[in-house]
Order: sequence, then C-alpha cells, then structure tokens
Amino acid sequence: LNMPCDDLNHLELVSTIGFNGNVNRGLIIHPDREHMIYPLGSTVIIRNLTTNRQEFLTGHKNNVSCLTVSKSGKYLASGQVTHMGFKADIIVWDYEKRSLLYRLTLHKVKVEALAFSPNELYLVSLGGQDDGSVVVWNMKTAAAVCGSPAAVQSAGTTFTVNYANNSDDIFVTAGEGTLRVWELDLQNRKIRPLECNMGQLKRIVKCVEVDENDHYFYCGTTSGDILKMNMKTKLVANYGPAKGKFSRGIADIKILKTGDLLVGAGDGTVALVKGNSDKYGLVKPAMKVQGAVTSIALRGEGHQFFVGTNKSQIFRFNFTDSAMTPIVSAHYEPVADVAFPVGCSELFATCSGDDIRVWHTLTSRELLRITVPNMICHAIEFMQDGHSLISAWEDGKIRAFLPESGKLHYTIDNAHNSGVTAIATTEDCKKIISGGGEGQVRVWDISERTNIPRLKEAMKEHKSAITCIKVRPNGGECVTASDDGTCIIWDLCRFVRKQMVMSNTLFRCVCYHPMGIQIITSGTDRKVAYWETFDGSQIREVEGSKTGSINGMDISPDGTAVITGGDDKLIKLWDYNEGAVHWVGEGHSGNVTRVKMCPNRAYIVSVSQDGAILIWRYPQ
Repeated sequence: LNMPCDDLNHLELVSTIGFNGNVNRGLIIHPDREHMIYPLGSTVIIRNLTTNRQEFLTGHKNNVSCLTVSKSGKYLASGQVTHMGFKADIIVWDYEKRSLLYRLTLHKVKVEALAFSPNELYLVSLGGQDDGSVVVWNMKTAAAVCGSPAAVQSAGTTFTVNYANNSDDIFVTAGEGTLRVWELDLQNRKIRPLECNMGQLKRIVKCVEVDENDHYFYCGTTSGDILKMNMKTKLVANYGPAKGKFSRGIADIKILKTGDLLVGAGDGTVALVKGNSDKYGLVKPAMKVQGAVTSIALRGEGHQFFVGTNKSQIFRFNFTDSAMTPIVSAHYEPVADVAFPVGCSELFATCSGDDIRVWHTLTSRELLRITVPNMICHAIEFMQDGHSLISAWEDGKIRAFLPESGKLHYTIDNAHNSGVTAIATTEDCKKIISGGGEGQVRVWDISERTNIPRLKEAMKEHKSAITCIKVRPNGGECVTASDDGTCIIWDLCRFVRKQMVMSNTLFRCVCYHPMGIQIITSGTDRKVAYWETFDGSQIREVEGSKTGSINGMDISPDGTAVITGGDDKLIKLWDYNEGAVHWVGEGHSGNVTRVKMCPNRAYIVSVSQDGAILIWRYPQ
C-alpha cells in the first residue's frame, strides 16, 4: 500500500457501513455478550449491540480472511489474505485495550482458519490452499511451538480448525477428503495427527463443532448432511439427514445447551436440528434469510443468535418468538457512486449493482432501498429541489425515483445506445445532462406540464465513454470527462464546445471551482491538474498518488479544499490553493471509487469496490 508520511494528519473514521459476509464463520459475539465482531476489508469492527457504537482495529494490509476470540474474551485473533508469493499475517489483539499484541507471520498467501485453546495457552492457525500447514503458537511468548502439513498430499484443501473444549492438547482439522484429530506433544515440540475413519463416505467438510464434553464433534459438509464423529474412536457415530439434505451445503453449526444443533446452509436456511437423534429432524420449521449463510454466532446461552450472509447482511433471531431483525445491511458489490441532496447533510444515497440505497448519515442506518433486478446502476444525482433521484443504468435508461417512497417517477427509454454512464442536473431543475458509453452527451428538457424530460440536444465529440459530468454553478455550461483523454466544456445555451483540455490519461473525475473560473481533473495518470475554463490552459499539475489512478474527487463549497480517493485506497484532503495534502484517511481495503463531502462540511463519505461505505469526520 501507498502508506502516508508520518507528518500528515489522519482523518477520524466515524462509522462504517459494510460487512464482509464471504468470510466463513467471520461473525463473532464476544463472551461479554455486549459486542459483535466482524471483518470489513482490512479492518476488524467491534460493534456495541446496545448503542451501535463502532470501534476499529486496523493493522492488516489486506482483507481479513478469518476471525476467532478466546474463551474468556481476553484475546482476539485475525488472519488475512495477501498476494501470491508473500506471507500472510496473523494479528493477536488485546481485546480490553483494543491494541495489537502480537503479529505472527509464517503462512503463505492466506490464513484459512484460527482457534484458541480453552485455557488460552495456544493459538492454532491453518494456512490456505497455497500453504497447507497447521501451526501451534504459544500465547505467552508469541513463538511457534510446532507445525505440520495439515493433510496428506492426496487430500485437498483443509478449510477449518477447532479446539477441544477441555484440553489444550487436542484439536480437529477438516476439509476436502481430510478429517483429523491432532494431539500436541509439547515436550517433543510435535503435533501428531490421527486420521478419522469415514468408511465409504466421501465428504468435503466446511465447519466443525465440538460438544462441551469432548465426546463427539459435528461436521457440516458441502453435501448438505451432518457427520457425528466419536472423538475417542475416530469413527462415524451417525450421519444424516437421509432425506431432505440442506441445499448448497452447510456453512456453520452451533451446539446449544440442549444438545440440539443450529445449522446454517448455503441456500439461506437457518434450522434447529435434533442433535441427539440419528435422523437429525427439525425441531421447528426452518427460517430463510437473503443470501447464503456463512456464519452463526450465539449470544450467551443461545436464547438469541446472529446470522451473517454473503449478501453482507447480519440478522438477529430470538428463539422464543422466532423473530428476525436485520442488524447490518450493506452493499455486497462495488459501489459506483454516492450523492448528497443539495443543502442536506443528514442523508446520502449510494448505488451498487442493481440497487440504490438511501442512508442516514449520523446513524449509518438504511432508510430506503430501490432495486431494479438484473441491471447495473452507474451513477446517481439528486435533483436540486430534492423532489426526485435521477439514476443512470446500463440498459441505456435514465430512471427517476421519488426519494421518500422509492417509487418510479418516470423513465427515459433509449437515452444512450451503450448504457448511461454519467449524469448531472442543473440548478433550475429544468435540465438533465447524461453521458453514455458511446461518448455522446445529451441534454434533456423537463417539461413543466408533464414533468417528463424530452431530448433537447445531443453533442457528439467524445470518442469513448463519459466518466463524469459537472455543471457550472450558474447553469450556463457543463464539463464532461471521458476515457478518450479529453475534458470538454460545453455551452448549455448554444450546445457547442467552448473549450477542450487534453492529457495522456483516462479521465475519471472532474470538478468545477465554485467560482467557475477553473476546473480540476484527475484520472489514471495519477496527476491532479488545474485548468482555466476561459482558454483551457493548464495552470498546475501535482502528483495525486504514487500507485494507481484517482477515481473520485470533490471540492468544498468555498473552494478551499479538495478531497480525492483512488486505487491507492487512501482518502486525501488537499488545500486547493497550495496543491498539498494535509489530511489522509486509511481504512479502505478496496479501490476507492467515489468520495463526497456533505454540504455542511461535517463529514466525508467514501465508497469502494469491496462494497464498503466509510464515513469520516471533516477536520475543523
């Protein structure tokens, strides 16, 4: 990563909207029962279940791939994934101090799973497909006690590890064609595996849960059935259900005090299964959530539990009334755009994939969701009067929605041949300017009678897709940025080109200075350039990033500050006149796609390709 200099100020991260639901068993309830822990990119988030206050553990340089907490809650451990050929870190955190305790580095590319011993003496870590080893770490010295290949060469990837509940010397690993019980020999610094005999059964095990007496352990498989293994004999005690297996496999299992099993499946099924029965019948009718279940977390004795899905949602369930409440809802695809209503900082909207969502800035709560199935939204913009939310779609249509109800207001069919890629509106709410994948810029007049736009003019000079459109504050002209390496300033009265600026780059973003006398641009060349609108001459060019393009840019209402974000995953706050960075925000693990300041300059909102939305406090 392009790490900032130590002498720069760091932006304060206020809140995050997001949850990496693709991390298997990545949702944890701390033993104090008051906090929920989950990953978002390279950050570990600790969320208070009562107040919803968030705390952030930052230390990983890439996406968190696994999480675990010790039995008493003293330690929290997280592993990461990294690039091919590099080693992946494990970080052990002091939970009470919220600080980094140890950084353990041994595994290659990815840490697949982690587990603490019951007395917190050891941490066992499992490497991913490119590593294939299991390592035991001493928690007092942070030294590796011993290690071994996780499976025989003929077996596939090992996916999970879990410790016994009463012994620091026994743990279980399982995966594709492998199921082993390990014993730790501390004196000889060795771990010895004992293969489990599954007979004729061929299974891929994704999760393992050990009962409280260490007599049996249960395995959830991709075939959708449950294996009950005897810990002493290493033989299959029983398996099932014989009929009606869980569709798309079992992702997580939790054992309740009653001995029953809580099962989460790949088709979104959450079921309570009789654990002491050979048939594994349902205790009560199964419940369904949106997306595939990837993790289940019990709160306390299991009267309440939480379910995480690969659609970046977390649900809370109560056993007593079977009530389901969404706790976290977030985008699970790249976020393409973010927009604030004019003069309103309390709300903002984002678009990702086939949906548009409206959020409350202070609480990070989702207020509205608009979905157009099987389509992709490229850009959004609030009309200046706040009566409609305009959106640009890949099917070549412009759709306007009512921002309070989310109902469709009107649609402009066939607005562009190759999809609508950018959109903007004028201050008087009488024009919409759209850009398409074919390079055309079109102006639409909104009729006062019908309130439905009609095509006023099409301007054809760009040779490639339009990436950004901004309207001058007086509404008399607009500027369009394109992948063809040009930015064109258009006269919106005569519909002709006024000026063109060219550079050896793919322009990604452009902004007008509030006075309208200059524009500022950036793109794949990593440069931030200042241009005169009068004659198109370049005034200044500064380096905006050391690695990767700059994808998003916004300028403050008074023109004194500029915010940028891009492929270096950093948010940078610039002084406009000096052309220098004064503040930096670290927190994204995906490429930043757009950044926006709220109108009253209290917050900065940034969005990224991993679906994360981060809210930063604007430095006063």
